[in-house]
Amino acid sequence: MRLSIAFVIVLSLMSSIFINSSFAEEKRPLVVASTTQIADLARQIAGDSLDVRSILAPGADPHTYQPTPDDVQLVLRADLCLENGLHLEGKSWMATLARDAGKLLVTTTVGIKPLEIGADGETVPDPHAWFTPRNAAVYVNNILKAFEQFDPPRKDEYRARAKLLLQQLRVLDAWIREQVSLIPPQQRILVTTHDAFNYFCHEYKFNPSNNYLSIAPVGWSTGGEVGAGMTPERRRLVIESIRNSGAPAIFVETSINPKLIREIARDTGVKIGGSLYSDSMGERGSAGETYLGMMRENVLLIVAALKP
Repeated sequence: MRLSIAFVIVLSLMSSIFINSSFAEEKRPLVVASTTQIADLARQIAGDSLDVRSILAPGADPHTYQPTPDDVQLVLRADLCLENGLHLEGKSWMATLARDAGKLLVTTTVGIKPLEIGADGETVPDPHAWFTPRNAAVYVNNILKAFEQFDPPRKDEYRARAKLLLQQLRVLDAWIREQVSLIPPQQRILVTTHDAFNYFCHEYKFNPSNNYLSIAPVGWSTGGEVGAGMTPERRRLVIESIRNSGAPAIFVETSINPKLIREIARDTGVKIGGSLYSDSMGERGSAGETYLGMMRENVLLIVAALKP
């Protein structure tokens, strides 16, 4: 009888612990980010204090993404929303979700001086700003400021985590420069599917013949905005640029169908150097599941394909 009573008490305590922990989990404030990169940076700052979710899944394309009813419900439950801005989220779908739900929206690229790129006779700001650690640090500071204002009692925790993350970004930048130095300047030719790598090329001096901007058959967007899609003239120019540049390899992207770039590789006789993480990070458990991992793996792939 005593054993039975003790057993019941243990079960009762375990049940109470489970219920309390589940309740605590549910009560964590919910932060909803538009992209995987923003969500990862936010998680590094939030720790276990906030529940950070990403609308985009690994491998999804923010330019062409269409929000689902589940996304609407997620944003309705959110306490804070984060977006990239600069029209990365095609047709401003994240801003629309937040506005319709009446939620506070923070644009994480505020303070970044965007690169201006020409598209169909117009000039647009390039939204792919996270592709340098220096810009990623601006994202971090914007997220930190939002968390400090949203949850003042934990601001010291958020600041401490952000400080460590900023140090990691500085180390990452120095490491990238060291790795890129293994590629002779004349061989730093980066050709990808769309113009996601302008900031990377500009910062680390790729594509000198193209004003240190990326070479891509598709414009800055893969969606329906200005600068999207590939015309026969653009394809001709890209093929000509690749042939003239002497690029030893070109790259596909994880968030875009590789068919087009494979056709161009065939037409130019240039090999495929691998698949780069671009508008989203890798699947959970992959080497590119975090921002730091994504950048590390991209650099290693680029260097391996382009160095002598």
